Amino acid sequence: MRLYKLTSATLLETDSDIFLGPELDWDQLLGREHLPKLLRAEAAHWEKISEGEAEQLKSEGLLAPMGNQEIWAAGVTYYRSRTARMEESKDAGGADFYDKVYVADRPELFFKATASRVSNPGETVNIRKDSTWDVPEPELTLLISPSGKVQGFTVGNDMSSRSIEGENPLYLPQAKVYQGCASVGPCILIQEEMLDDSTQIQLEILRNGKTEASGETTLAQMKRKPQELADWLFRANTFPIGCLMMTGTGIVPDNFTLQKGDLVKITIDGIGTLENKVGLI
Repeated sequence: MRLYKLTSATLLETDSDIFLGPELDWDQLLGREHLPKLLRAEAAHWEKISEGEAEQLKSEGLLAPMGNQEIWAAGVTYYRSRTARMEESKDAGGADFYDKVYVADRPELFFKATASRVSNPGETVNIRKDSTWDVPEPELTLLISPSGKVQGFTVGNDMSSRSIEGENPLYLPQAKVYQGCASVGPCILIQEEMLDDSTQIQLEILRNGKTEASGETTLAQMKRKPQELADWLFRANTFPIGCLMMTGTGIVPDNFTLQKGDLVKITIDGIGTLENKVGLI
């Protein structure tokens, strides 16, 4: 089932029906365990609507499907990401770090964003004025319950300054955490079963209406599994209202940097497409 956050309502799509419900407290909602069972019970009291009505509501604007949850992220979970980050940091002497973390038992985990830094679907994500090489990182993003169990999935855009990170790996927070540094949506796929390894992630970046860069990968290319990453995050952290976690990227466009006005489209099978324009901050 797919759960959408509207301006003043909630939309739930199941395999057979679409339900329109009231505005929910997403801190309380995502802070619950066993969401699939909970939402099925809630939807029994909501209004059934048609597919056309649902599409109209979604076209009027969607919000990021979250409350005040923190967003964390994992790095170097794909071989392609390992290679790209070794290349960007070789002049700073940090290339070996990425090779080592790729093969290590402990993953690279870092804080990504508070809710106030997250852009809604259709809104603007930012690149930094003091950066010269900027990319979107299309990532499967996990919804993790307070007990540390993965119980949903969404599309994430981890905006990154590769020039700042490449200058010195210790600059990672500046390369990753700033206003408009992330976007998630368009919905959360609520299910406790893991996605199939064949699930495809696609990236398309349009400039003046034409495709400037694109790429695709599958979850089969991930070295670490989603629940494994969640388990590491919860080793010494607690999240009373749950959290979101981006799981790394396997798509790194060659010889490319974002410009203000670009349109970033990220699609994950079974979840949908997240679109954001690019701004400058």
